[in-house]
Amino acid sequence: MRWAELAGQRVAVWGFGREGRAALNALARHLPGQAIDLHCMVDEADAARAAFPSVVVYTGAPDADTLAGYDVVIKSPGISAYLPELIAARERGTRFTSGTALWFGAHADARTIAVTGTKGKSTTSALLAHLARALGVRTALAGNIGLPLLELDEVSADLWVIELSSFQTAEASGVDLGVVTSLYEEHLDWHGSRERYVDDKLRLLAASKAVLVNAAQPSLLARAADHAHPHTFGDVDGWHVADGMIRRGAEDIVPASTVTAPGLHNAMNACAALAALELMGHDARAAAPALARFVPLPHRLQPLGERDGLRWINDSISTTPLASLAALDSIGAQRVALIVGGHDRGLDWTPFIEALRRHAEAPTAIVCQGANGPRIADALDAAGIAHVHRATDLAAAVGAARSALDGEGCVLLSPGAPSFDQFRDYVERGRRFAALGGFEPDTTSIQGLGVI
Repeated sequence: MRWAELAGQRVAVWGFGREGRAALNALARHLPGQAIDLHCMVDEADAARAAFPSVVVYTGAPDADTLAGYDVVIKSPGISAYLPELIAARERGTRFTSGTALWFGAHADARTIAVTGTKGKSTTSALLAHLARALGVRTALAGNIGLPLLELDEVSADLWVIELSSFQTAEASGVDLGVVTSLYEEHLDWHGSRERYVDDKLRLLAASKAVLVNAAQPSLLARAADHAHPHTFGDVDGWHVADGMIRRGAEDIVPASTVTAPGLHNAMNACAALAALELMGHDARAAAPALARFVPLPHRLQPLGERDGLRWINDSISTTPLASLAALDSIGAQRVALIVGGHDRGLDWTPFIEALRRHAEAPTAIVCQGANGPRIADALDAAGIAHVHRATDLAAAVGAARSALDGEGCVLLSPGAPSFDQFRDYVERGRRFAALGGFEPDTTSIQGLGVI
């Protein structure tokens, strides 16, 4: 959708998070003087009226009749496209769009790489931007990673690296290269089913002129096979990891340990970034040494430091049980208290539990907290997993982890669940964890957003 299509229409913005605020600011630039309504939460209303005095503010979620009263609704990503009231309003003629769709509609000539995936999309996006900048390419890094596209609405760049969540992939268009890092079960509360989640995630394929997918995932390969220009990473003919090296085919490029973000999965993310850079016509081999200068993203296996004999690692981005397993594997054999649990989306923890039973080194403690903490703890107990602790919230979980380790080992926050039971988002959860460990929350800011 283009801005011109909104002129003279009855327009509402739904949501007053960062995406909603970016949409309101962009509307003021593109359609000055046009009447705009905003639907937001009660505790956001005063701030919204102060920041946008010409906007009519309504509190609470709009119903189908209210939504049907608009020609166009600009929806924030976290609001499910499958809400009954939204579907009913769409059937009555209301068009729904987003900041992402409006940005793509206005920037059809931009050179774009869009990155999605259940895990790895943020790190891959940041690595891509970092490597391109190392080659002197003026690069924008934006999207779901923490900077709405509309905040860069009037900025130019030679290359746009855009992270898209499964909530946003349907809004992209004309993408030069679509990258899918991985595909597992997630966000079932938004999408309604695993099948719909997969279909929504892979809408990026249809929106892209060429695609790059993880060769280690047969389901991804199958879905990408019908694309006019499919490419892969992680296979022996392309960018992959073998014998401790990042390789391009049979050629050793750099040691996998060059990647400053820990773990094999991050070396694979680097392969995805290098492959994407190459497909866009840049010298990936020349860029590869810059992997050693990459600043790892916060909340993603982020080492916070040491306090009172304990190492602290913040993996607050972990929202699936498989991500918690990957976090355990990445830190190796050591005394570790793993903190899991949060908002309950009904995900199956059986694979996590079965993997723990096969694990050579079981965690010193598994602290289960949050809304789904009791369910996880019950399942662990039933499976005979030892050293399971229960805590009501994150603060209590940190206290239990400290006690279990008794001054020696690693406190690992890798919840395997969203944060919404206690926190606004995973960033707030990660910052709270850092503060509970005695670290400054400023250590959890993402570097490199915007245009450099």
